[in-house]
Amino acid sequence: MTHPSRTGGQILVDALHIHGVDTAFGVPGESYLDVLDALHDSQIRFVINRQEGGAAFMAEAYGKLTGKPGICFVTRGPGATNASIGVHTAYQDSTPMILFIGQVGNDFVDREAFQEIDYRRMYGQMAKWVAQIDRADRIPEYIARAFQVATSGRPGPVVLALPEDMLVTKAEVADTRRYQPAHGAPSAAQIDTLRAMLAESRRPLVLLGGGTWNEQACADLQRFAEANHLPVACTFRFQDLLDNTHPNYIGDVGIGINPKLAARVKEADLVIAIGPRLGEMTTGGYSLLASPVPQQRLVHIHPDPEELGSVYQGELMIASGMPQACAMLAAMAPVDAGAWRHTVAEAKADLAAFQAQPPIFREGKAPLDLWQVVQELMAVLPRDAIITNGAGNYASWAHRFYRYGGMRTQLAPTNGAMGYAVPSGVAAKIVQPQRTVVTFAGDGEFMMTGQELATAVQYGAGVVILVFNNSMFGTIRMHQERSYPGRVSGTGLHNPDFAALARAYGGHGEIVETTEAFGPALRRALDHADAHQLPAVIELRYDGNLITPNATLETIRKTAEAAKG
Repeated sequence: MTHPSRTGGQILVDALHIHGVDTAFGVPGESYLDVLDALHDSQIRFVINRQEGGAAFMAEAYGKLTGKPGICFVTRGPGATNASIGVHTAYQDSTPMILFIGQVGNDFVDREAFQEIDYRRMYGQMAKWVAQIDRADRIPEYIARAFQVATSGRPGPVVLALPEDMLVTKAEVADTRRYQPAHGAPSAAQIDTLRAMLAESRRPLVLLGGGTWNEQACADLQRFAEANHLPVACTFRFQDLLDNTHPNYIGDVGIGINPKLAARVKEADLVIAIGPRLGEMTTGGYSLLASPVPQQRLVHIHPDPEELGSVYQGELMIASGMPQACAMLAAMAPVDAGAWRHTVAEAKADLAAFQAQPPIFREGKAPLDLWQVVQELMAVLPRDAIITNGAGNYASWAHRFYRYGGMRTQLAPTNGAMGYAVPSGVAAKIVQPQRTVVTFAGDGEFMMTGQELATAVQYGAGVVILVFNNSMFGTIRMHQERSYPGRVSGTGLHNPDFAALARAYGGHGEIVETTEAFGPALRRALDHADAHQLPAVIELRYDGNLITPNATLETIRKTAEAAKG
C-alpha cells in the first residue's frame, strides 16, 4: 500500500524500521538533517559518536556481534573519508554494514561543490555495493537491496549516498518487505564426497573462520567435530567460533601461530576450511598452503562462489552459508577416526604448552607480568565476557593466552585496523549491556579513538579498558629493530596520564605497575562499571622491552646486529 506523501528522510527511517534496525551510529551533519529529524520520533536509537571513524567501527562491531547490518550515518566529504576505515574493516572481516553518507544536492553535483566526492569511485574497491539515491520514491527499493547485498553470500559493507535535496523531497511510495538473506547450501553429493575424502584421510584438520556464523552453526560444527574426533583450529581473529576449552580446539592460525600447529597444518593430508577466505594472515603469507594447488587435499566451504578458487584450487569447493553447511555436516554419518583420533589430545597438549607462562616472566624480574594479567582476567570474567582489541603487539596477550568462551566473545579486526579497540568495546556494551566487556588497547591504539570514552559515558556503557602503555608504537618498533637495529625513528610516544584522562571523561581510572596490583584494580574497575554504568580504564605501565611473549627488543636487536655482521 502506498503511503501518504513523506519526505525522503522519513521514507528512509521508515524503511530502516521495516528491516529491523534498532540502533544506528554516527556523527550529525547538515547534509542529512531530514534523516535526523525523522529519527527524532522513531524507536531507533541514534548513538552520537565523537568522530566518524569511531562511528564506523561501532557499526562494524554491531554487525559482527549481532549478524545484522550495522548502520552508520556520516556527512559528506571529511565525514565520509573518516568513516572509510570502518568500511574497509567490514569488507575484509566479512561483516554486514550499511554506511549512509549525506551528499551535496543534485543541483550542485559534478562541480566539486563544498565537500563533494564521488563515492562510487571512492568506495569502489572496499564495499560490496556503492550507490546514490537520486529519487525519494526509490528509497525503499535501494534500502531493501542494501540489506540484501550486505547480508547475502559473503557479508560485507554497502555504501549509499543521500543527496541533500532528495531527502527533503516528498513522494508517495509503498514500503517493501523485510530483507531475507540468501545463502547457498551443499548438495547431498558434495557432503558424500566430503565424507569419502575424510574417510580416506589419516591427518585431517578443520579450519574455521569468515562470516555468516550463528550460534546454531557453531553448535552443529561442534557436533561434527566431536562425532569425527577432528582437531579444530580457528583462523585469524575468529577464535570464538569454538569454545577454546573444548577438547577439539587446538589453537588459532594467524599471526604468531604456534610453530607446532603450523607444522600440523603443513603436514595435514586433508584441510577442511569452513568459512575462511584463506588469506595472507591465515596461511602465513600463503606458505602453510601452497598456491594455487595445495599439497594437502583441500575442502573449501565459503559463502561466496567468487572466493572459491580465487587463490586456492580446492579439490572440493562448496558455496554455502555456515548454518546451511554445518547443519548438513552435523547430520553426516561419522567416519572411522581410528587413524587420527589420538592427534586431538596431542594437539591440545601442544596448545597448553604454547599458552604456558613465557620464559621472560618465569624469572620474576618484570614488575608487571602480562601473562598473569590474562590469567587473572580468565579467573574473574564470566565465560560469555566479550574481549575486544585493535592492532598492535599488545593484542598478542589476548590472542595467544586468553581462552574465548564461544560465539561472540571476541571482537577484533582481521584487517589490522588501529583504533578499533575502544569503539568496538563501547558498542558491545551499548548493544549487549548485560554482558561484561573488556577492551585491550595499546597506548598508540587508544589515542586514535579514545575520545569515544565520551560516548561510553553519555550512553552508560560500562566497558573496562586495559591500556597497555609502553610509550611506543610497539609493532613498528619491533620491525624497526629487526631491519634497522638500534636506529629508533618515529616510534616513540609521549603519552598522557590515561587514568586521569578516564576520570576527566567521567569514568573510573587507575594505574597499575605491578602484578600484585592488577587483581584488586580489575575488581574495582568491574564493580565501578557495573554499579555506575560508566567506563573504567586501567593503565598498565610496563617495560617496553617486553615486546612479545617470545622475544624482547634487546634480543631482537642483538640477533639483527649479529646477522648484519
